[in-house]
Formats: sequence, structure tokens, C-alpha cells
Amino acid sequence: MRSAILKTALCALLVTLIGMPARAATLPDTFALPGGFQPEGIAIGPGPVAYFGSRGTGDIYRADLRTGKGAVFSQGPGTPSLGLKTDDRGRLFVAGGTGGNARVIDTRTGAVLTSYALATAPTFVNDVILTRDAAWFTDSASPVLYKLPLGRKGALPAEAVKIPLSGAIQYATGTNANGIVASPDRRSLIIVQSNTGKLFEVDPATGVTTEVDLGGEVLSNGDGLLLDGRTLYAVQNRLNTVAVIKLSLDGSSGRVVDRLTDPRFDVPTTVAAFGDRLYLPNARFTTPPTPDTTYDVVAIRPGR
Repeated sequence: MRSAILKTALCALLVTLIGMPARAATLPDTFALPGGFQPEGIAIGPGPVAYFGSRGTGDIYRADLRTGKGAVFSQGPGTPSLGLKTDDRGRLFVAGGTGGNARVIDTRTGAVLTSYALATAPTFVNDVILTRDAAWFTDSASPVLYKLPLGRKGALPAEAVKIPLSGAIQYATGTNANGIVASPDRRSLIIVQSNTGKLFEVDPATGVTTEVDLGGEVLSNGDGLLLDGRTLYAVQNRLNTVAVIKLSLDGSSGRVVDRLTDPRFDVPTTVAAFGDRLYLPNARFTTPPTPDTTYDVVAIRPGR
């Protein structure tokens, strides 16, 4: 009897393991967003749930990665929703672009928990990263990072802290600091400057920047960043390319080891991961937006 029970259990386990790749393979590789949505940012998780922000209305669209189906679950303020990140407390952090703000949204209800006025024009609050003790936002029009220090149990602060950027980075005409991640050792931050194609390491305590040595490589039109261990994925939006960079542990140097592209790319802006896939929304910057312009999301497997 005991051997029969054990055999049944082993068979069930094998069925589960065999079935897992088949189920993963059924995830759609492309799915549509609403007409006229004008997507920019993406955040994934917890679980197979993706969030997209509209640079037009600021609406937030939520999709099930298993089906590609979704709906707007949080109405925007009429100003952009750009970079997005979720935490494990059911919160979505949103960079507000020309609105000069940051919002924190309840992922269960779509309600705005808190909104922070970060800056007035000229401003372009572009992207956000979550670290253990803070949320950090870039501003592509002003040399500053905005920090939301997180308190005990992730408590949100009353106001943001401005950290002026100094050192190697020099702001110029166009889009400056854009995507942001933590360094592999978590001791510093890394930002990409879109108009120069340079990466910079930032001391989070002082805002002092140093250029990351890429051996002469540039990341022109660098946009969203994603760090996986010591592998950095950098979206080069108008080039329809994702640069793959191996970083040193401290983030001070790196080398471009690959560049990924796909015929389905149509100016992707940023990237998030689920399983063995990278998901990128097509912003279609080269296509004039109308209420009926089509937009979609594509998934690629970088290891294939």
C-alpha cells in the first residue's frame, strides 16, 4: 500500500513537472493594448500580472500575462504615467512625466494612495526604481533624483527628498537621465542618459555621478533598464534594440555582450521580466498618435 501511494505521488509530481513548460509555452508572445493608449512604462508582478502606463492620459492598464487580456483599472490625472514599479505590499509607484509628480496606487483597487508634487516646469519625471529603503525617480529635464524614503514596514513618507546630481553627468538638450536601476552590489544607483548614450553610477547619499566604463560602447536612445544579477538590459527605443551588458559587481564598468532585436519591435521603451521572458511595450514614437492608433506588447526570450 505504501509503495502504491508513493508511486502515485511520484506520477503526480512528474505530470506537474512535465506540464509546467507546456503551460509556460502557452503564454502569448504578443498582445494588444487599447487603441490610442500610448504606452510607456511596464511593471510586472507579483505573479503573472503586468501594468502599463499611458503617456497621454496617465491611465493604468492591468493585463493577465496568461491570456493577454486586461482593462484600465486606474484612471489617470490627464498627465503622463511613465516609469512603473510594483512592490510586494500591493503598491504601484508611478513616475508622472510633465506632471512633475509621483503617485502610489493600490494595485487591488486602483485608488491613489498618495501623490507627491516633485517639481514644476521644466520637469519630466521619467522612471522609478525601488530599493530596500526607498523609491527613486529620475528627471530627464532637471539634474536631480527624487527619493521617497520608506519607513518601517514600507511606510510612505510625507514628502520627497531632492538629491541634486553632480559630477560626471552634464545635462544638455533632449532627454537626459532616463532609466534607473540599483547596482549589482546594491550600494549605488545606475542611470542611463538618453541623449549621450552614457551610463552613470550615482552615490545615493550625495548625488555625485561617475561614468560607467563601457569600453567605448554607447547606448544611444537608452530608455528603460532592467537588472538581472549582473546582467543589465538597456532598451534603445528608436533603435529597436535591447543592449545586454555584463556589469562589474560594483557597477563601475561593464561590457556590451549582445544586442537583441525583433521584427515586432516598434520603438519599445522599457522592459520587465516574467519567467524566461522579457516584455516590452511598443510606444511607436515614430507613428503620430490618434484615438485609434494600435499598440501592443511583445515578449522575447533573451536566451534563445
